[in-house]
Amino acid sequence: MKYPFHIERTETSRLGSVDFKNLAFGKLYSDHMFVAESKKGRWTDCRIIPYGNVPFSPASSALHYGQIIFEGMKAYRDPEGKPILFRPEQNHKRFNISAERMAMSQIPLELWLDALNELVYMDQEWIPENPGCSLYIRPFMFATDRFIGIRPTEFFKFIIITSPTGNYYTKPVKVIASDHFVRAFPGGVGFAKAAGNYGATMLPLKEAQLKGFDQVLWTDGNEHKYAQEIGTMNVFFIIDGIAITPDLDGTILDGVTRDSVMQLLKSYKLKVEERKISMEEVQTAYEKGLLEDTFGTGTAASVAPISHIGYRGKVMELPPVEKRIYCNRLKADLEAIKRGQMPDLFNWIVKVKSKLILEEV
Repeated sequence: MKYPFHIERTETSRLGSVDFKNLAFGKLYSDHMFVAESKKGRWTDCRIIPYGNVPFSPASSALHYGQIIFEGMKAYRDPEGKPILFRPEQNHKRFNISAERMAMSQIPLELWLDALNELVYMDQEWIPENPGCSLYIRPFMFATDRFIGIRPTEFFKFIIITSPTGNYYTKPVKVIASDHFVRAFPGGVGFAKAAGNYGATMLPLKEAQLKGFDQVLWTDGNEHKYAQEIGTMNVFFIIDGIAITPDLDGTILDGVTRDSVMQLLKSYKLKVEERKISMEEVQTAYEKGLLEDTFGTGTAASVAPISHIGYRGKVMELPPVEKRIYCNRLKADLEAIKRGQMPDLFNWIVKVKSKLILEEV
């Protein structure tokens, strides 16, 4: 291995205390985590250690200026019980796009894959087998320069933690279109998975929930006319037999699930359009009875059906989820592919292999 790893196993595993039949999302963490340091562009101190708190200086620049990025991935078990990953190289590509935008160190692909493989292999017993459950993987990086001043830093910490989780959404999602708050502008960081993108959504989300909705349907910042994303998900509209999703104009996150869904929809012989879509177009389609389906896509949520869309004081109620064709088929096919239960025609699945750890589990 080009980047040697130090491995320290936990003395006492917490695995025995886990109720795998009742998993919430993002509240429980596996036994180990991966940590590495970047010092002036050189990655060192690569190690897998017991999960725990991370010491850092209160002067670390990430705390003051938000120089933090992350990714979201999942691990599953195939029919033989072996751990598998879903399109890890796509997440690596996007992580480095985010890093470049935030003036942070790039992660070499070999380091990325080795870290994922060794960590998931070591904690593979934490991968749930129940339908709808998975081992969520959260790689993230933040600046550690001990300097209270705004400047690009050259010191970073890269960490991967994992979490056995259940469904992100347990029911169809109600969304309300934003006509005031903005998620992203052209020239900003909307295409990056930067932590600040999400921190700024907390107040709009809180206000949406007070109105009886689950999430915000973000619109463009210039006119509040065009749909962008839903909460932390990309969005798709099925209108009169055509799947429409906002194009990647610099404000939209290039979702791995988004890309996978588009490929699946095309394999279903459905026309897919990547373009601007206005809320007026959605409203008109709804009024004409042509809005067949709306759903969000993302790693955490997979395919999340939208049940209601609030827009300019009115609420559009979509067809019952059980009567929809595409969101149900997409969700089922994606889950089956991710678990190795149907042919992987797109070569998305990667088997987890260890270079360091012998077959112990």
